[in-house]
Amino acid sequence: MKVLILVDAINGQPKNTSLELLTAAAGASEIITASFGPGSSQLSLGSWGVTKHYHGEAGALAKHNPAAYLEALFKIVESEKPAVILANSNTLNKDVFARLAVRLDAAFASDVTELQLQPFKARRPLYSGKCTATVTMADGATKILLVRSNQLPVVVQNKSTTPQLIATDVATPTMELTNVAKSTSTALDLTEANIIVSGGRGLKEADNFKLITAMAEPLGATVGASRAVVDLGWVPHSMQVGQTGKTVAPSLYIAAAISGAIQHLAGMSSSKVIVAINSDEKAPIFQKATYGLVGDVFQIAPALAEEFKALQK
Repeated sequence: MKVLILVDAINGQPKNTSLELLTAAAGASEIITASFGPGSSQLSLGSWGVTKHYHGEAGALAKHNPAAYLEALFKIVESEKPAVILANSNTLNKDVFARLAVRLDAAFASDVTELQLQPFKARRPLYSGKCTATVTMADGATKILLVRSNQLPVVVQNKSTTPQLIATDVATPTMELTNVAKSTSTALDLTEANIIVSGGRGLKEADNFKLITAMAEPLGATVGASRAVVDLGWVPHSMQVGQTGKTVAPSLYIAAAISGAIQHLAGMSSSKVIVAINSDEKAPIFQKATYGLVGDVFQIAPALAEEFKALQK
């Protein structure tokens, strides 16, 4: 089985979600990777058993452009004929790979949370996480699977292949990318974070959101928020966790002053440990919580922040 993986990288290193995919493909007969943008030719992938690495760093591939990525991936697939194509299930990849599936007439599934390639087995949540469906795909069909972050194990392979580097480019696409607004935050993206501390409307005003930051900093956590907080303009949409925000699955999720509307639960219910802080003991968040703290967030949050700081000493 030949597998093609789109590798997402940051600071010249594959993101953890890409390492999950490389681990899942470890038993394949051939692993081929692709990566676009500056530095994509410099990724170290030989220890993962990669034999070929396609990269595009100039022109339309220098910045994320769905039309350019589509054309580049289509060229690679036409050349390599992989049986399975894997990528992270983020907003950008959903845009590109849904188009690629149509172009190839391939089987397609996004938001996969369980994956095994040989024999093939995949599962994904449905109806905002209320149930999980087994994914079936016809034998012989090209399979495109987008996998959620923090769902699969990472097992370092320690192989010693030397990937063949293959430069790729595309003609100027009809869609032109005019600007990219980069975040100034140095924290991990919510979808990549192992620990997340989120705040909700129960904080009462924007200035009180500093309580969330105070808890997050000593843990090295990424800060998230409920939709209500984003709609109030306290924090940007990039921090929103939920059905209309980002879907996350960290090892630890702390929800402070969040009641737990179904839209929010849909975005974080896969977290391995959930700690909820709310003054209402009947808040829906407690139905999903591993541990619940019923009380005043303005007393509990500062106390937890101090405890977290003490743990770092």
